[in-house]
Amino acid sequence: MKIITVNSKKFKSDKSKTWTAKLLTEKDGFRLLLGEFKTEIIHAHLGVIRRGTLSYEFFWQDRWYSIFRFHQPDGSLRNFYCNVNTPPEFAENSITYVDLDIDIVVWRDFTHEILDMEEFEKNLPNYSQEMIFESRRSLEELENMIKSRKFPFNHIG
Repeated sequence: MKIITVNSKKFKSDKSKTWTAKLLTEKDGFRLLLGEFKTEIIHAHLGVIRRGTLSYEFFWQDRWYSIFRFHQPDGSLRNFYCNVNTPPEFAENSITYVDLDIDIVVWRDFTHEILDMEEFEKNLPNYSQEMIFESRRSLEELENMIKSRKFPFNHIG
């Protein structure tokens, strides 16, 4: 199975996150990856993410967001996590995008919370008009997808 390196960068910053995941599907500008947390981490908004938690990672080349579906080590749905980001660049063995601050956490009962809006607002002077417009449009699109249980939010488990 092909291994993909994911590079999440912050806009005009040296800060970045990099991880690897297995490529499950690739079709028409869409990639579905499967990652696994190798160690337990404590996330500011998600709490403790246990070692062995699985991350199904949905990337579209023409969308200004990515979606992660986390499953507990026992396979049960933990939550979804949505990143507003630039459209990802797909290379043979990598995906690279710029994180545009706004995130949404979606819990098992489909209640959701928008995160990091204050960070986005603080960074507005640095972003192009296109980035600002697409970030806001993507936030609205994601909220509509969540409410209507549109793929990949149609997974219940």
